[in-house]
Amino acid sequence: MSSRPTRDTVDEIVDAWMREHPDLDFSPLKILSRVSRLAKQLEKTRRASFATVDLESWEFDVLAALRRAGSPHELSPKALLEQTYVSSGTMTNRIDGMVRRGLVERRTDPNDGRGVRVRMTGEGRDRVDGAISHLVAAETELLAGLTKADQERLAALLRRLSLDMHAGAGEIASRSRDASAEAAAPPRSAKR
Repeated sequence: MSSRPTRDTVDEIVDAWMREHPDLDFSPLKILSRVSRLAKQLEKTRRASFATVDLESWEFDVLAALRRAGSPHELSPKALLEQTYVSSGTMTNRIDGMVRRGLVERRTDPNDGRGVRVRMTGEGRDRVDGAISHLVAAETELLAGLTKADQERLAALLRRLSLDMHAGAGEIASRSRDASAEAAAPPRSAKR
């Protein structure tokens, strides 16, 4: 019976950096480099799960948003933009492609004759339901080395980190805008 390794590639990277730059604190790399590597592995797992039902990752994102919306499984393009974090032009192209594949259909908004709603078709529902079933099974397997309690603790820590990073991103953007405005302002003239 082989024992599980206690060190990974990130440990080796951090050790090498600490040797080369002992003046820096590389603690963030111990966490965020692992998050980055795990995200890459997770993306591969997700692509494989979606491929079992002939979906691209972005198609799953759109269909999942529609499925989670509940019956009649439709949203406005704006609501889809907000849930999938893409530009309006990208969303228009994605909806066009999904209409051609029979996964969604465009409908006139009953509350606004000028508006459009995107509704998932039966084919789209079958595919997203198949994809999420494969995905949950694959992700359960990925987490099998952690107890349920460890998974809950990890989820709580990641949630806190995510919320902190989201709040921090707004502050960083604000400081960046302030610095840009200050740099663009004309120089102050000296008082005489």
